[in-house]
Order: sequence, then structure tokens, then C-alpha cells
Amino acid sequence: ALGAAIDAEFGSLDALKTKLSALTVAVQGSGWGWLGYNPGTGALQLATCPNQDPLEATTGLVPLFGIDVWEHAYYLDYKNVRPDYVSAIWDIANWADVGARYEAAKK
Repeated sequence: ALGAAIDAEFGSLDALKTKLSALTVAVQGSGWGWLGYNPGTGALQLATCPNQDPLEATTGLVPLFGIDVWEHAYYLDYKNVRPDYVSAIWDIANWADVGARYEAAKK
């Protein structure tokens, strides 16, 4: 179900990764890149939030997958190279969990 929704909204998982990575790397300062579920439209949607702003309270989107780009999340391993950190996050993404969050959000 999640795979079909990703394909319908973004064209492919690779396209989602490319779009979310670009949005997340572009966050100025600290913040988050998100894949969320829009309960109003029933669609997946990408968003960014500055600082510690919560996704659901600020956008109405239900969080499915977040990429933390506060320096504390990556500095020890990646120094100031945020794009490398964001690229590597896809290697450890737990898609089973994201799928379960998606199914729960649709109810």
C-alpha cells in the first residue's frame, strides 16, 4: 500500500528520495525534512519544519518519516557535510515502520 502511494504521488521511491533529500538538505540552520500523510486529501506530502517545530501541529500532516538535520544528529560522523548524512539515511530507513505509520494514519 505504501509503495503504491509513493509511486502514485512521486513516480517512484527513487524520485521520493531525491525530492525529500533536496528539501531536507536545503533547510536553513536546524530542522527536519518529512514525508507526511495529508488526512484532508489522503495523499502523501513532503514538508520541512524549522528548528523543533512539530510537523502535525504546524502543517496538519501526520508524520511518517523524518530526517533530523540538527547538527547533533550528524556532526560526529559527517562534520558539516549534511548532504552525505541525508544520502546515508536511506540506507537505514525502516520502511516496514513507515508503512505501518501510513496504514495507521489512513484510519
